[in-house]
Amino acid sequence: MRGETLPRRVAVPLHVSQRSATPRAGASLHVLNGQTMGTRWSVKLAVAPGASIDGLRSAIERSLDGIIAEMSTFEPDSAICRFNRAPAGTWHRLPEDFFFVLDYALKVARDSDGAYDPTVGHLVGLWGFGALGAERRVPCEDDIADVRAHCGWSIVALDRAQRSARQPGGLHLDLSSVAKGFAVDRVADTVASAGFSDFLVEIGGELRGHGVKPDGLPWWVALERVKPPADGIATVSDIVIALNGLAVATSGSAEHFFEAGGQRYAHTIDPRSGKPVAHDLVSVSVLHAKCMHADALATTLMVLGPDDGMAHAMRLGLAARFVSAGPEGVRERLTPRFAAMLA
Repeated sequence: MRGETLPRRVAVPLHVSQRSATPRAGASLHVLNGQTMGTRWSVKLAVAPGASIDGLRSAIERSLDGIIAEMSTFEPDSAICRFNRAPAGTWHRLPEDFFFVLDYALKVARDSDGAYDPTVGHLVGLWGFGALGAERRVPCEDDIADVRAHCGWSIVALDRAQRSARQPGGLHLDLSSVAKGFAVDRVADTVASAGFSDFLVEIGGELRGHGVKPDGLPWWVALERVKPPADGIATVSDIVIALNGLAVATSGSAEHFFEAGGQRYAHTIDPRSGKPVAHDLVSVSVLHAKCMHADALATTLMVLGPDDGMAHAMRLGLAARFVSAGPEGVRERLTPRFAAMLA
């Protein structure tokens, strides 16, 4: 059994229309890519004979640049950074996309009783993650309490009629756990608006696919690989997904962390404690029609942990995969909706 390779599993959408599963006669594969949001973007698309992709790259880059200008905490002049610096008690009319994403993020926060929270920017920075560039260290309890006093999704007031938000004072919004998913959706909309129906969009490992490749095969995407335990025996086989009308996002703790005093601290912060999550989940993947939803919900389930996260995913009817790792090895749990997709 040592070094055994388990068979790969395949997940397919539960509902696929005949039109979206039919290859376009004579279509060829084209790839566009570039850099954005500190990572890379790519678009693979099936282009029918006579169709042109002229101007598509520019349209995609304009969409991405617009999102950065509104929601990047790494750009001092972005709309979100201006809001974060604003005086206490002031109202601010937000750009349309910024308001849309913030409104959705607050809904996820409310539905999860604060396990997800778009106001944890200063907490993330306090632990040395995020845009603030601070040293990665374990802060003292007093510092955590001081920062938490200026956090909290419930203190964000919105005026939907005016598309405005109120800065209560010292509040630091951070939409990094949802804006990248929104960007994937926006690029997908841009490609579809240009007349293409078969494509795969990726930004930093978050993906959304439609239709099929020129050869008629699906846009196959592999979920984050599960590393075998120290004895070399793989206990969970890989999963590849046919992304046709689906998006996928994964939240994990395997890559972004630091160690101090013999303890490992993940970059995922639990807003309810002000500290990194301490359970044994190493990744959560969520499938959804919209990548923005998959992005935020994967983070939410990662914070909630293996048991509460599974319960929350079941309540919402999500297709989700939970992977835990401990001394006994790797453990996988699938929601019924995800399990139903396995062929």
